[in-house]
Amino acid sequence: MTIELHGILLHGYHGVLDAERRDGQRFLVDVELDLAHEQAARSDAIEEAVDYRRVVARVREVSDARAYHLLEAFSGAIADALLEDFPVNTVRVRVRKPDVELDPPVDYAAVAIERRRSS
Repeated sequence: MTIELHGILLHGYHGVLDAERRDGQRFLVDVELDLAHEQAARSDAIEEAVDYRRVVARVREVSDARAYHLLEAFSGAIADALLEDFPVNTVRVRVRKPDVELDPPVDYAAVAIERRRSS
């Protein structure tokens, strides 16, 4: 079973450019969590589920904890935190930067990462 949360909207101060770190910008985070168990599907009890609110709050905590220069480091930190904090086997994270200024223009820049729980 996989939980998907797409388009978690954050304002962060991540980037290489001085203006990005000073003014901040939008980031969109997509998370996929492959669950270690499916008990919540049988019990229908939030106590046995991965609470989406906690996942989104943890993503925000990672973003607010420090300013990352690279999307690679930012997405890796989110994946590591989610893998550590929740009963999941695999985490996939994609961080999109929709306001990136490139010539020619692009819709967004993104980095995707996958982390697996070690056996």
